[in-house]
Amino acid sequence: MNAEPRPPDLWPTVDALWTWLEADQPVSGREGLLLRMLKLSEEVGEAAQAVIGATGQNPRKGTSHTWEDVESELCDVVITALVALRTLTPDAEAVFAGHLARVAKRSLGGHVG
Repeated sequence: MNAEPRPPDLWPTVDALWTWLEADQPVSGREGLLLRMLKLSEEVGEAAQAVIGATGQNPRKGTSHTWEDVESELCDVVITALVALRTLTPDAEAVFAGHLARVAKRSLGGHVG
């Protein structure tokens, strides 16, 4: 029986992706930062396009995507957002954990799991 491959650890992978992007960034400085943030909008648009395609809402294209495509695009949104956060701060993991805790407390009364 083949075991599922273990997914990479989240934050070391986010940091590695950030390092890779920084090493080959054609635009740097403030403009590079803004472009990194705009990449998130691009990925959200692709997720929306996949939902439209999965539901067949474009009469010209019909059903052009699957719900698995939507899942993939949503994963791209999450990865892009985490890399964007890492671009803003080297403490992305702590910033995210603190924010998630505040959202959980506000929304769930601190009851998680």
